[in-house]
Amino acid sequence: MAISFREMPWYVQVLVFVTLAAIIIGIGEYIPFSPVKAARNDLAQLSQDRQALSEQVSSLEVYRQRYSEFRAQTDALQKQLDTLQVIVPEDKNIDEFMRMVQGAAQSAGVEIRRMTAGPVTPKDFHYEMSFDVEMDGPYFGIMDFFARLSRLSRIINIGDLSVGAITAGQGTKIPQRPGTSVSGRLALTTYFTKPGDDASNKTAAAKH
Repeated sequence: MAISFREMPWYVQVLVFVTLAAIIIGIGEYIPFSPVKAARNDLAQLSQDRQALSEQVSSLEVYRQRYSEFRAQTDALQKQLDTLQVIVPEDKNIDEFMRMVQGAAQSAGVEIRRMTAGPVTPKDFHYEMSFDVEMDGPYFGIMDFFARLSRLSRIINIGDLSVGAITAGQGTKIPQRPGTSVSGRLALTTYFTKPGDDASNKTAAAKH
């Protein structure tokens, strides 16, 4: 007499279920083009891709750190360049330079009688612009004037300096400040990097 599956003991039913599950899993593992095997292959491929990407990310971290260092160096160089452009500007800015010198002289109690711009001299990497200056004032005011020139934002060199005491009758045509005791003459030289029209013409003429 046939016995139905439901009438079998529970442990037999469990054994049958386990056997069927093992058969299904085995079929999925070993039969070509089975969904289980395809899913396992996809999972293995994804694991390999993930490992490769992790290795690439690790190698790129070095470049990321180098980029940060390069960015910091670039910012530092840009700040240095901005500072240098203030000290040695691109353009001559004659009016601004003369106002700076006049301001330093007035603050020191020195009177500038004459300030004449001289020729522009081209150098290898910059241009020199000189000024012939005549001045008078107190002795210590002259010293203070030189100190103030050294603290200006632009580079200024002083040359051909001659300072002497004011003799009787000198300067009677031009009013002088109280305490004026010496007069002087000097050459101020400042620098810029971008050639102006006159500097370009002189450079071209020198080549011809």
